[in-house]
Amino acid sequence: MKKRICLQAIREEAEAYYRNGDFYCSEAIVATIRQHFDAEIPIEAVAMASGFPVGVGGAKCICGALSGGVMCLGYFFGRTEAKGEQVNKTMALANELHQSFRQKHRVVCCSILTSKMTMGSPEHMEQCIGFTGEIAETTAKIIARELAYELV
Repeated sequence: MKKRICLQAIREEAEAYYRNGDFYCSEAIVATIRQHFDAEIPIEAVAMASGFPVGVGGAKCICGALSGGVMCLGYFFGRTEAKGEQVNKTMALANELHQSFRQKHRVVCCSILTSKMTMGSPEHMEQCIGFTGEIAETTAKIIARELAYELV
């Protein structure tokens, strides 16, 4: 039996985690991917994502949501042994995710994405909730494609 996932459910769950204040962007993505894919991702992976929000610990560099998506790709496709060849595939998939976001939003830098916003304002929250859902969905689509999951 082929494994199945629903991209819309993944997007909505990640957005809800952020909107409800349960998790920030990167944490919401890891928590959502963890729940929707048939993998034994340890709960500590969500904790590992806790330093990435607001562009890595508030530094406003790379988008925290994008970092969370890359973490998930690394879990599924990354290397665990020195000199493992899997790193090449993981880097290609991470670049695919990066380019997808960059194509839609021009940049991946949190400080530019939020430059005209007050952090925590309704405008900021809606934008970053949307980014969180978008990246969760795109990450899930990449994982599903690579692991031959059916999209529903």
